[in-house]
Formats: sequence, C-alpha cells, structure tokens
Amino acid sequence: MTTERNSGTALVTGASAGIGAVYADRLAARGHDLILVARNAARLQAVAEGITARHGRAVGTIAADLTDPAQLAGVETVLRTDDSLTMLVNNAGFGAAAPLLASDVERMAAMIAVNVTAVMRLTYAAVPGLVARGGGTLINIASIVAIGPEILNGVYGGSKAFVLAFSQSLRKELGQTGVRVQAVLPGATGTEFWEIAGNPLGNLPESWVMTPGDMVDAALAGLDAGEFVTIPALPDAGDWEAYEAARQQMLPHLSNARPAARYGLPRAAA
Repeated sequence: MTTERNSGTALVTGASAGIGAVYADRLAARGHDLILVARNAARLQAVAEGITARHGRAVGTIAADLTDPAQLAGVETVLRTDDSLTMLVNNAGFGAAAPLLASDVERMAAMIAVNVTAVMRLTYAAVPGLVARGGGTLINIASIVAIGPEILNGVYGGSKAFVLAFSQSLRKELGQTGVRVQAVLPGATGTEFWEIAGNPLGNLPESWVMTPGDMVDAALAGLDAGEFVTIPALPDAGDWEAYEAARQQMLPHLSNARPAARYGLPRAAA
C-alpha cells in the first residue's frame, strides 16, 4: 500500500527494534519518508524493507553507533543538510537497573553519550533547518524516571531528567518558530531494554508492562492532542498538570538576594 500523503522526512534513532521501529512504521503510515538510524545494519535494513512493503514510503538507513563521535557526526550532517526533514525522533538510548555503586562507570559514561550527548547534538543539528523552513516536530523519548529517578539506576534517571529539562527549555525557546516539541515519558515497555539493563522483562508484573505499539500509539495521540509532555500510562492528565503547576509556582521564588526567612539568619550588614 502506498501512502498518498507527503509529510516530509522523519529521522528516527534507535529504529532497528522496539519503540523506534514502531515509530518508524506509524510515521510511514502518516505519510512520512524515513531515515532510520541504529547500530545493527542488518536489523535496520529488515525494518526498512518491511515499512516500504507496507506503506510504499522511501526509507533510508544509517548504521551508526551514537557513542562514536565520528559516526554521530555523520548523522548530524544528514540532519543539517536534508531539506526534506520535518521531524526528529530522539529515541535511541539504553538504561540500567543496578544501583550506582554496582555499575561499571564506563558503561555509565556510554549511557550519557547516547541518552544525553547524542540527543543534544542531533537536536542542535536538526533545529536550525526546521526553524528556517518554518516548522517541524521534535520528539524526545524520555522516561518516567525523569520525574522518578529513584525507580532505577541513578545515572539513567539523571540522563532522562536531562531529556525532559532540555525539552522544556526548547519548548520555550522555539515557541514562536513553528517547531513543536514533545517529551514522551514511557513507563515499563516490552522491549529489549530490560535485558540490556540487567533486569529481564519476566521479573516485572505483567500489569506494569505496555506493548511498544500501545506506547507509540498513545504518544502520537498525545502529539495530535497538542500535549507537550505525554505519559502514556498516567490515568489522569491532571496529575501532571498539578505537578507542573507546583513547579511554576516555585520558579519566581528560587533566586533572591537574601536567604529565606525560614532559616532564621540575621540580616547582613549594609
């Protein structure tokens, strides 16, 4: 089946399996041509061929390890120079379930390279062109650990907190440019993530684990509804709105020439 609608090109990282592969399929069904990025060239090519067969869209692939600066730079070049680009999905990432003191520091550094550095650099590469062309969409896949870092490994939580904070800043900065920003905070999702993180999926209650298809469909429904933050499992969106309202209430009071009166410190001499 060929999709008649032409929605421009979407570049999706971590697209050889799981959430990224589902995003690729769903975006092709919405009329996007695709550039798919992942380390495993064979799996990536299989995903690309399947999408082309189902949807008739043009699908390019880039086999790249985003922890390698030279390979990351190659993806950045594509994002800077492809004038058909209308969307970037920063999905690539990995996590850890072991406590910080039981984790290998080099593995943690590699996690930061993918979850933080690659997200930042790819965004910097893509956004100027989107702004110049009058619009586009940036989707950053964070995690519920962005607001609940106690749940899993602390470096993983910190890396996803960066993704959320970065998205919040970008949303404000790009608000008048036509570029939309969405941060997606999945909970437990049935992908290879858990095996790689060292906590097999079978260890989790079935009632916690969402399928990748349901997760992506909910995230895209949130995008269509105009959500900035989408938490697919959260039953009441008002809970996020209350959380955000409390944060906004604090913002005007976070910087002051004097310590808060509650500390009981004497007033400094003039």
